[in-house]
Amino acid sequence: MIRTILAAALTFALALPAGAECYADYKAKKDDPLQLHYGVAQVADGNCSPGAAAGELAPRLASAGWTLLNVLSTFGSDGLGERKASAGDYFLRY
Repeated sequence: MIRTILAAALTFALALPAGAECYADYKAKKDDPLQLHYGVAQVADGNCSPGAAAGELAPRLASAGWTLLNVLSTFGSDGLGERKASAGDYFLRY
């Protein structure tokens, strides 16, 4: 009985990170003429820290001509609603 409970608890605990979602809000720029934007992007669960998210986002943004200035924070799906209006066209774009 105890083995069954422990096995179920372990299975549940291991399944949680797989379903977790991670997002980062960031600031980026383009030069000539200067353009700035604030955006929100989904990042891999393994990159759910500002430093790791920056490593994932910089190449994505660069491919569209943007330079990542900084990652402000990383958060779960519960933080999307409050950032959607601020990100505008750059909400989950990159």
